[in-house]
Amino acid sequence: MISILQSSAQAAGVDASDVQAAMNTAAAGGISPVLALIESGAVDERVFTRHLADSLGWQWLETPQLDAEDATELKRLIPARFAVRHQIFPVGFGGGHVAKESRTATGAAMTDGKRTLVLACHDPCDLLARQAVARQSELPVEWCLMPRNELLNAVQQLYGVGAETFDALIAAGGGGTDDLHLRDEANVIDDEDEDASVVKFVNQIIREALAQKATDIHVEPQPDSLRIRYRIDGFLHEIPVPENIKQLQASVIARIKVMSKLDIAEKRLPQDGRIHLKAEGQSIDVRVACIPSVEGESISLRLLGQERFTLDRLGLNEAHRQTIELLLAKPNGIVLVTGPTGSGKSTTLYTFLSQLNSVHRRIVTIEDPVENKLPGIVQIPVKNEIGLTFASGLRSILRGDPNVVMVGEIRDLETAEIAVRASLTGHLVFSTLHTNDAVAGITRLIEMGVKPFLVSSSVRAFLAQRLVRVLCESCKAPAKYKSDELTKLGFPEAKGKTVWRATQGGCQHCRGTGYSGRVALYEIALMTPTMQSMVSQRASEADLHTQARKDGFVPMREYGLQKALAGITTLEEVSRVTSEELA
Repeated sequence: MISILQSSAQAAGVDASDVQAAMNTAAAGGISPVLALIESGAVDERVFTRHLADSLGWQWLETPQLDAEDATELKRLIPARFAVRHQIFPVGFGGGHVAKESRTATGAAMTDGKRTLVLACHDPCDLLARQAVARQSELPVEWCLMPRNELLNAVQQLYGVGAETFDALIAAGGGGTDDLHLRDEANVIDDEDEDASVVKFVNQIIREALAQKATDIHVEPQPDSLRIRYRIDGFLHEIPVPENIKQLQASVIARIKVMSKLDIAEKRLPQDGRIHLKAEGQSIDVRVACIPSVEGESISLRLLGQERFTLDRLGLNEAHRQTIELLLAKPNGIVLVTGPTGSGKSTTLYTFLSQLNSVHRRIVTIEDPVENKLPGIVQIPVKNEIGLTFASGLRSILRGDPNVVMVGEIRDLETAEIAVRASLTGHLVFSTLHTNDAVAGITRLIEMGVKPFLVSSSVRAFLAQRLVRVLCESCKAPAKYKSDELTKLGFPEAKGKTVWRATQGGCQHCRGTGYSGRVALYEIALMTPTMQSMVSQRASEADLHTQARKDGFVPMREYGLQKALAGITTLEEVSRVTSEELA
């Protein structure tokens, strides 16, 4: 086997010295030489495993196509717990995956007159797994080789997230809530306890969401199942779950309620809570919202990591960055961030506060709720049930000698007027509004009842934003658009320019979506002297837009086009978030 590994590695372009170094590492650490070679970074896993499969006379698979009719029997022959533990994937019963086979009239693969079970592994040197399979399988086994990540993804798709724990729970007669309070003294989700419990099953769901960089988890009861969806890069993705998961619905929901300190006996009223988790050494705050539905309680979890809020992470172009730095240097005034829910307003505001945070400034916020805890900043959560509203909290904040104030949202005239007074008395104020674009923020404040002369004298700038998905650097490709396609998207000016498109089907780095991560599109309307005069004279929104353009205002749509031409996102993404309001 060692000679086969060496020849396969060298065929994949690895120097003999690197191969020998990996072998020495494997021998010293007691690990597989295949894993040692791949983890050394000296070889491309796909190229190496292709050569290794050829040397072994095995079939090499990248994305197996599983026959739905075979799935039930395959899961019976190779249970989820066994597949996960030994990292193997049941491919099928031949069906063209095996190079040497004969077939019966019914199409089943046969070897010497017997049907065979085709299994994939990523490490042919794992003899313990091979021996365990020999004891487990009722059929003769034929092996093929797959890259490790593709194999683990295939296992998850076939069995569902947490399926190995689910199988053990069902086998042990689980499904009740007897074990819900076990280890409740600490919410540690990277615990590798082998005992089957609802605790571990929920932990696996959260751990997988963190691994996929999800921002939200939605647990939604259905008539015949329990649907679990992750929000990744702003889009919801339904994840595979074990069959018959409906049996654990009550236990899963009760466990999440216990973790978030909610009343597990109350199932008729909405409840809100928080969970403080430790995952792989990182602290994670989770905001939990539980609402009753006709099929049972539906729970949403917002995952809030301990992020570092820096201007570099906002992805601002140089002109906008300079504008933001000038606004942050002002001693007073209001900066308002506008946009719909989920457009990244809170992240932008936290970034501003982090830039200003120093021992010489007192910064106080009032939020509903406090999403991220910032060290050195006083953060107050709104509690309407006891009368702690934005307006009442803001009054108290101003009596506490702050330099910088952040109000989570200006929802009414009272809060707006207090914020205006705060800015006029020497405070730098940040807040949010729900409007379609930056200039519309002016109209919104006046419609609330704020006097136009107060708006013009207190507000420094309105900043609007939306989030678009970022193209995957590993698989993005140049795009050629026809003139009518560009016109339909609203970007005829992009004709003849280089733009990029997400590859159909994506790659392993982007989970097949073609996108990885998100970036914000911005537009900043500054309150210049001319704009101040027009606002005081109650100029129309159209006239304000025209003047803003004269003052250097760049609409979000144009800003997005710049990002698309830079290969950061696509024209489709920019059109998706801006066309309705700004076309």
